[in-house]
Amino acid sequence: MAQAKTTINRRSFLKASALAGGGLMLSFSWLAGCKPKDEELLTMPDEWFDLNNYIKIGNNGVVTLMSPNPEFGSNVKTSMPMILAEELDVDWKNVIVQQADFYPERYDRQFTGGSQGIRQGWKPLRTAGATARHMLIEASAKQWNVPANEITTEGGVLHHKGSGKKAGYGEMASIAATIPVPTEVAIKKISDFKIIGNSKLNVEGKNIVTGKPLFGIDHKEEGMLIAMIVHPPFGMMIKSLDASSVKSMPGIKDAFTIKTLTEDYERNGFDTTSFLELGVIVGNTTWEVMNAKKALKLEFELMPEYSMTMQHHRLGKVTAVMPKGLESSDGHRVEMEKASKGKGDILRKDGNPEAAFKNAAKVLERTYSAPHLAHNTMEPANCFANVTADKCEIYGPIQAPGFITDTLAARLGLPKEKIHIKLARMGGGFGVRAYGHHLVEAAVISQQVKAPIKLIYTREDDMTYGIYRPAYTATYRAALDKDNNLIGFHVSGGGIPEHPIHANRFPAGAVDNYLAEGWAIPSNITIGAFRAPRSNFNAAAEQSFLDELAELVGKDPIDFRLELLERAKTKPVGENNDYDPDRYAGVLKLVREKSNWNQKPANVSRGVAAYFCHNTYVAEVVDLKLSGNNPVIENVFAAVDCGIVVNPDAAKNMGEGGIVDGIGNALFGEMTFKEGVPDKNNFHQYRMIRQKETPKNIEVHFVKNEEDPTGLGEPLFPPVFAAVANALYKATGKRYYNQPFAKDIETSPQRM
Repeated sequence: MAQAKTTINRRSFLKASALAGGGLMLSFSWLAGCKPKDEELLTMPDEWFDLNNYIKIGNNGVVTLMSPNPEFGSNVKTSMPMILAEELDVDWKNVIVQQADFYPERYDRQFTGGSQGIRQGWKPLRTAGATARHMLIEASAKQWNVPANEITTEGGVLHHKGSGKKAGYGEMASIAATIPVPTEVAIKKISDFKIIGNSKLNVEGKNIVTGKPLFGIDHKEEGMLIAMIVHPPFGMMIKSLDASSVKSMPGIKDAFTIKTLTEDYERNGFDTTSFLELGVIVGNTTWEVMNAKKALKLEFELMPEYSMTMQHHRLGKVTAVMPKGLESSDGHRVEMEKASKGKGDILRKDGNPEAAFKNAAKVLERTYSAPHLAHNTMEPANCFANVTADKCEIYGPIQAPGFITDTLAARLGLPKEKIHIKLARMGGGFGVRAYGHHLVEAAVISQQVKAPIKLIYTREDDMTYGIYRPAYTATYRAALDKDNNLIGFHVSGGGIPEHPIHANRFPAGAVDNYLAEGWAIPSNITIGAFRAPRSNFNAAAEQSFLDELAELVGKDPIDFRLELLERAKTKPVGENNDYDPDRYAGVLKLVREKSNWNQKPANVSRGVAAYFCHNTYVAEVVDLKLSGNNPVIENVFAAVDCGIVVNPDAAKNMGEGGIVDGIGNALFGEMTFKEGVPDKNNFHQYRMIRQKETPKNIEVHFVKNEEDPTGLGEPLFPPVFAAVANALYKATGKRYYNQPFAKDIETSPQRM
């Protein structure tokens, strides 16, 4: 067995005092997690211990496992406890999983995002389980007076083969609580795993399908009022609000404006808030407040330009400029086209790309674009808040509660330790729930009305409020010599209001002369993380360009990529390449095999793409045909290298969801603006993929290895954009450079 240090960080492992009723509580900084299974399935111990940060073992052997990460559908509530249970060596049927509240002083990373939950929890969770198991073994050795190395465990039972003695974990729990926490423990060999790698049902599955109140929008408390907000167009602010226009309406308590942030507050990167002042209506019921919202009289005026200093999570301290004026998508396109003809900031330069292009026998140049996208989570923003003079209680959907606590404390004038955030299950996240503006708004409203309130966004509020995927464009250029060898590569990308370029990703490292540039245009339309930020555009553009380049040099698109990866492996250029060429090539080879690439069905057109992001490698093949002007996706084959797969069925489900989401956004996703107003405010206008448009067949295949797990929630999303575009080219004879693709299919000459 490998050895693992138990002192992972300053509060990594705390042992509680001996517990009443024979229970063992082990506290560990990475544990917190899920709702219990139905109690009738388990016989409960005599007493559960209401303690924090723990593995909890009852005197009858029932185990409660906790995990800090909020849940929004990525299934961390099942997968993270599976890791813990594996090393604890407990029978999964005797496990209860429970959701922790937000406790930054007790947990290190209560953040679901960036596809990092399992990756960053892997070693700490394994160590936690292994340490608990070690202490139970030591307890039984002491009780039985036998060497600890002669004791084995299986399914929550301790065995000593020589004497024939055995005991359940519950019988040894109270003694184990007196054992010193070891500084180092043995963790299992991967070949000995029994739980990890074997599919387990979602621990919340039954509650979800039977409509149990799990989500923030379900929450109710005695005396709770309902609040809704009204916001101006982008580039404007509230001039006046006439509360008398609604105060006499049934059920309405008040109408007023709030400041979402104080003027002197220095934001962090997740303090994005689209509107510094909002109109608010508070009343008894949702229906009454919705009616008053329609009748509320407001006046808006132009907002002046302003700038703010903020601590960006990726770029460090930056100054963000919010320009004045009412922006429109038509104007954005003109600005981006103009900016793309100039020079951007050099992000990476290898060799002499200028000379390579000057001396090239051929140059291929193509420009790609993508619009803003709205997140459109199924559950609109909402939050319960109860703020009193000395405390703040919050219950709502949030991916990153740690990023909003300072904001709440500064805005409310309360110390952070007086702010308690309970984590609701989210009805979707996709990055937008990393921004906690709705928590701040709810808390400020509660503080002002001096009552508990539930803030509810309407669908129109949620779609028009902001925090969109940026609009992007990128120009790719390739220089070829007379023998069609790739001698130079140049990408220049920009956007509103950030550039999309990952300068050190493939094909960086595979070309002698390489240049990456980035530029950005300030905007008062607020943007934020969107499933696989920046990668969701990069993959579409880069992989479409590589396909066209492969065709120009007369090579199979998979073979062409594999040749570049071989170069990156055997003679890499530069030192900062952030991918492993072998693992990258591995998924291309696997998808070639699983899709039977060289023998495609006769009636479909086929496209391929591959991409590396969030520490994971994905290759995808799409088979489609056209029915009139409508693309019909027959098959999607995906090959994924994300290291060890903890929960295979859940992993496949997540992959399938990412693929469907990617196809929908590639074909239909678009948010545009006119004079600061989004042109879509509900699903009758904002085109989403429909059930009949989803692929008829999706196969997700995982590379089998013993690498530590990496990301999975996002990596299958980006490459499918390009795989669809490349398949559409084969079907229509036309290359697709501008998202959403469906708009251009109508004008395409069709071919099969």
